[in-house]
Amino acid sequence: MSINSSNEQRRQILLDAKNIAVVGCSDNPERTSYMIAEALQQAGYRVFPVNPKLTSPVLGEQPYASVADIPEQVDIVDVFRRSEYVLPVAEDAIKANAKVLWLQQGIVHEEAAQLAVENGLQVVQDHCIKVDHAVLVGKK
Repeated sequence: MSINSSNEQRRQILLDAKNIAVVGCSDNPERTSYMIAEALQQAGYRVFPVNPKLTSPVLGEQPYASVADIPEQVDIVDVFRRSEYVLPVAEDAIKANAKVLWLQQGIVHEEAAQLAVENGLQVVQDHCIKVDHAVLVGKK
């Protein structure tokens, strides 16, 4: 798949996914990463918070230090990290055999995206997963 995915490709990713790792997830309900993780959970996805600084459950889910630590198949790795920190996240997603690397709105890293594609992942860059879900999938 190309790095610049179409609306239909992103819609299909969202329809096929069940488990989403939210990298950079916060335990602060006022942070965007928390709000979007909560919205994804409410939309029916299993959300795995990924943040090595977290020790207590977030949204009822145990946090993990890395995507590779998650004991279940991860469909989407949703990234809330600044662009310069994305390459190690892409490597982690590859190690975890994730299916999709999704970089939130405002996040672009061509080298990480290319590495992910070369390793069989689909890549979405600079798109808010919550907005895309609302627009492309709607209510379940």
